[in-house]
Amino acid sequence: MPLWRLLTAVAGALQAIRGGQSGTTALAAVETALRPGVQALLFQVLRQAGRAEALRRQLATRAPAPAADALLCSALALCWDPQASPYEPFTLVNQAVEAAKHHPATRAQASFINGCLRRFLRERDVLVAATDKDPVARWNHPAWWIQRLRKDHPQHWEQILHANNAHAPMVLRVNQQKCTVAQYLFALNAIGLGAIAVGDHGVALQHAVPVQLLPHFAEGWVSVQDAAAQQAAPLLLQGLDLTQPLRVLDACAAPGGKTAHLLEMAGPQSALQVTALEIDATRSARIGETLQRLGLTAQVLVADAARPQDWWQSQCGGALFDAILLDAPCTASGIVRRHPDVRWLRRESDIAQLATLQAALLKALWPLLRPGGRLLYCTCSVFRAEGDAQVQTFLANNTDAQLLPSPGHLIPGNADKGGAVPDNLNGDHDGFFYALLQKSAQ
Repeated sequence: MPLWRLLTAVAGALQAIRGGQSGTTALAAVETALRPGVQALLFQVLRQAGRAEALRRQLATRAPAPAADALLCSALALCWDPQASPYEPFTLVNQAVEAAKHHPATRAQASFINGCLRRFLRERDVLVAATDKDPVARWNHPAWWIQRLRKDHPQHWEQILHANNAHAPMVLRVNQQKCTVAQYLFALNAIGLGAIAVGDHGVALQHAVPVQLLPHFAEGWVSVQDAAAQQAAPLLLQGLDLTQPLRVLDACAAPGGKTAHLLEMAGPQSALQVTALEIDATRSARIGETLQRLGLTAQVLVADAARPQDWWQSQCGGALFDAILLDAPCTASGIVRRHPDVRWLRRESDIAQLATLQAALLKALWPLLRPGGRLLYCTCSVFRAEGDAQVQTFLANNTDAQLLPSPGHLIPGNADKGGAVPDNLNGDHDGFFYALLQKSAQ
């Protein structure tokens, strides 16, 4: 496949993301045969977009038309660091110019793009040095994001930014109803796939592979789920008597990974009854697909968790829940390395808007919890407004709520986190927040 075709598609996806589309949507529009290569290059571009835009400003103070700017920045993102470049810089420059010549939206600016990139190759060290003091170029995150992290995590903000620009590992959750972690590690080793145990139920692969290549994936032996997300089910179920009938609500449940983990941990002899809510019908269908592959059963409802009046009485008989899992909508600031477009799509105002929604969900679901029951609040966010600050506000307004021992904010990455993670969560993982709340037994 000619490299210029890949670069054309990468630039088109970058332009779409700059226009407000998600990376998933932008990639879905790419020709199927090109998509794997385009995704790999696009993710690298997004992880270096801050540096690329700073370099483009050095080369051309006035931004070119959107299509040309996207192609120019894509090429700069891929070639500015020769040690990380997927191709020789001269090859990338030649192919970027070829891409410009082939596309009607950039053809007239092919000479401009060629001139900028040739100058960059000649003056690389000087141009890069000129951008080193720009925090957006250095960290490849918006300025407001960097400032927020420095305030929220003064000891770990640099580590979080480093982690966000790295590749995330492919982590699997082992279905303990089918096999053990040790058995699955043996099965992986038998086909030449290296992996290590992570946490109590996970294995992290040395190299990502299509799920079709995983031993017994279709039979439900494993599911793809990050090690941080795997903490939800154990936290919610710890200390509960699973031999007794228990009603559990998984609010905002799609795509169903945490729902499935709850049922896997309970076991086939358990009387655990899980209701999984999802407001979006298409995403709700994925919950059913997940459960079907794993051979598990739950009540799946297309409903808004913030409006119990629409479903609690009619679909659940108005019975209180023993436990509730609220994996609330958030900025996804903890999973940026898996979705590198997020940092460029989000606006600082999104945090307050999502925090308002999270508070509304907590307020709506707390009355559905029986006295003595527990609610696990979690987000895949590292921003305190969506984590610790949210929970402290909730506790101040609900005197019948008590915070049980909880991980709090999990810092993404695999370096020393200074006690910021629970002891059993070894290895690499995403950023997350967990707070386990118990209602007074009255």
